[in-house]
Amino acid sequence: MIWQRMAEDRKRSVEPSPGTPGFAAWRDEGVHAAWIGHSTVLLRIDGFTILTDPVFSTRIGVGIGPVTVGMKRIVHPAVDLLSLPTPDLILLSHAHMDHFDLPSLRALENPRTAVVTAAHTSDLLRVKRYRSVQELKWGESCRVGPAAIRAFEVNHWGARVRTDVHRGYNGYLIETEHYRIVFGGDTAYTESFRGIRTAKPVDLAIMPIGAYNPWIHAHCNPEQALAMAGHAGAEFVLPVHHQTFKLSSEPYREPIERLVLASGPDTHRIPIRDIGDEFHFSN
Repeated sequence: MIWQRMAEDRKRSVEPSPGTPGFAAWRDEGVHAAWIGHSTVLLRIDGFTILTDPVFSTRIGVGIGPVTVGMKRIVHPAVDLLSLPTPDLILLSHAHMDHFDLPSLRALENPRTAVVTAAHTSDLLRVKRYRSVQELKWGESCRVGPAAIRAFEVNHWGARVRTDVHRGYNGYLIETEHYRIVFGGDTAYTESFRGIRTAKPVDLAIMPIGAYNPWIHAHCNPEQALAMAGHAGAEFVLPVHHQTFKLSSEPYREPIERLVLASGPDTHRIPIRDIGDEFHFSN
């Protein structure tokens, strides 16, 4: 099947991103977010910049010499790596190739950039080329600059290949002085998001909504993603993990259409719907 898909991929071009974020206009106050594609989101929280699961490659998979054997993007990233602001922190949920893209991570190596990643995944990185690299298991926390990062359990798996089943996989709670943000990583439905809820609300939940048909045992559907964001007490939901790679059988626009429909009269809670969209808010 993968060989048939690769043959089909060779015949098609990658579409341009529907939008391009205007990072130059972002202020150092409040929260700013842009969806770059798949699970890659650029966040700026009171001037501190976080990049989640960076994947900028045209094709993801196993590198064999100059060739990558794997899936081809449907849509280009909303911004290229050269135009991306240098992140203060790269946040990696797990080692699957559509979340932990080695060519992108090599290109992002910078002595000013810290990395937080799941347990038993830092061996994939050239750690000395970043400011720091920290692994977190579920329930563990660390601090990077003004941000406290706590890893929590999600319903997925972490193996990059069939044999490395020891690797971890995380969701994350990001807390700064004024804001709380959830990065759900990749997950099927789980009750664990309830453990994030406190009297202080979650301002934004970055939640996966695609690749559920037929992989519902590993990926949540849009309604489940919205429910888990609600369990965490999230005000706004930024949907990711759709519109970028053909990972499953649901139609291209179905995940976002179902999410907006599930939000009922509160469609304002879904401020980002297309690659390149951005969102800004402050308390």
